[in-house]
Amino acid sequence: MVQATTTRPALRVTTDGRGVASRAGTRLLADLADAAGLSAALAEVLTGLRQRRSLHDPGRVLTDLAVMLADGGEAISDLAVLRDQPTLFGSVASTATAWRVLDAVDTTTLHALRAARARARERAWLLRAEGGRPLPASRAGGRDVAGLVLDVDATLVEVHSEKEDAAAHFKGGYGYHPLLVWLDNTGEALAGLLRPGNAGANTAADHITVTDAAVAQIPDSHRYGTPILIRADGAGCSRAWLAHLRGLRDHGGLDLRFSVGFTMTGQVQQAILDLPARAWTPAVETDGSVRAGADVAELTGLLPELAAAGWPDGMRVIVRRERPHPGAQLRFSDIDGYRFQAFATDTPVRQLSWLEARHRAHARVEDRIRTAKDTGLGRFPSRHAAINAVWLQLALTACDLIAWAQTTLLEGDLAACEPKTLRYRLLHVAARITHGQRRRWLQIADNWPWRHQLAAAFARLAALPTPLRI
Repeated sequence: MVQATTTRPALRVTTDGRGVASRAGTRLLADLADAAGLSAALAEVLTGLRQRRSLHDPGRVLTDLAVMLADGGEAISDLAVLRDQPTLFGSVASTATAWRVLDAVDTTTLHALRAARARARERAWLLRAEGGRPLPASRAGGRDVAGLVLDVDATLVEVHSEKEDAAAHFKGGYGYHPLLVWLDNTGEALAGLLRPGNAGANTAADHITVTDAAVAQIPDSHRYGTPILIRADGAGCSRAWLAHLRGLRDHGGLDLRFSVGFTMTGQVQQAILDLPARAWTPAVETDGSVRAGADVAELTGLLPELAAAGWPDGMRVIVRRERPHPGAQLRFSDIDGYRFQAFATDTPVRQLSWLEARHRAHARVEDRIRTAKDTGLGRFPSRHAAINAVWLQLALTACDLIAWAQTTLLEGDLAACEPKTLRYRLLHVAARITHGQRRRWLQIADNWPWRHQLAAAFARLAALPTPLRI
């Protein structure tokens, strides 16, 4: 005889429950979208798309889609999760209506949507400031990085059917190759450009387009007078793009600097070999401690042809050498058993070790992209590129909603956790909706571990004053 060891109580399942909501925390994102003016801004630019007798405002439809993506939805039909809970989310459009709204957005309207996102972002930043929370600082090498840090990077998104503008890519798959810009301070997704899978990783024109779109997303209060650092890997190492960044500084009134990966050419390799031993200084870790087995040095003085080759004046080239981890294979550009990585920056001062740690922190963008692929970026719903371009903007907006909630309304671990954790702990919590005292109440279970944090977030949002400036 085998003794039963289960301690779970016996259950009988019925389907007649009433007043139960399964996405109580997601309502927080919907309310935040309204408080930031996202719904109103989208509704304003989409006024001409509203059909006669339509029950659903197109701006509200797109807002609900962004909320659905932030909640973890993957397809337009996942709107049913919100639509089937009208006491929590109100009237939500059908799948067919959502398709019609997406299909009606043309190129001109798409530009207007980006402008609407910028207005909502400005209001969201004002809400955070009115709530007594300053703009978070980006950290590197144990120190704060002054101002704003924008990370530019591309990623591959696989598709499994014939979609317009999808193409085979260099890794042997098939899909899109969007170029994205993230704000490292808050985790917001500033801009994105949908491109075919075979688009070049270092296409200067695309980098210029997405950079201008990202800068336009920064509120005026921070765009001018606040230091801005733009980081990218070696794909951003193009003279045309760096010249454009320098132009934004010299002629656009921006306090802008760059830090980008630099190609390991034969001249760079020779400069490394010519470095004296005393030129190397220890590298540092993220927390500022010494990075074991890693050193940094400056190559600028050994590369006198930089200005003559068309690189911006004042550009510095810095290199890090490090022993590869056990089992790693050396590449053709590795010398004497070291692995070398070079980058270029126009920051005129600061310690080499800190500048290198600041550049290495660009790797955080990989996590941003990975989590964004679970927030709408990983799947594109349509055969038509125009609809998928709108979907990309909605995915970026979903990432913004999560970032705004974490920097404005949440504290502790929930303010820094990944979206998947936030959904598990907060967004997908069940609650009961009741009515009393002429009010509608959302009652969270008294044994849910994060009930107080969710209730405090709702209270904090309700207490936020209306921004004085819009």
